[in-house]
Amino acid sequence: MTETPALPGEDTLIEAIATVYDPEIPVNIYELGLIYAVEINDDGGVKVEMTLTAPACPSAQELPEQVQNAVLMVPGVTSCHVETVWDPPWDPSRMSEEARLQLNMF
Repeated sequence: MTETPALPGEDTLIEAIATVYDPEIPVNIYELGLIYAVEINDDGGVKVEMTLTAPACPSAQELPEQVQNAVLMVPGVTSCHVETVWDPPWDPSRMSEEARLQLNMF
């Protein structure tokens, strides 16, 4: 009988997502407030809802792919679906305090 790996915790998934950086801003996308939701299913499938800083963001194609690839590297994850959402729209108030300090936005 094969043992199924334990489901990843939300913190572990967030750590993986935080390895993805916006190419125009030297802060990871989690600290930027671009991740709206992370859901883990009982079968190890993960759904991520994220947004971008602007609809015309030049990284609109690659950032969701990078998030998906990062999440799929986490042990116990069987699949990952990344959905780009535009509601609510992103604004700088969604950034963490750490991100604001890094960008000198007080």
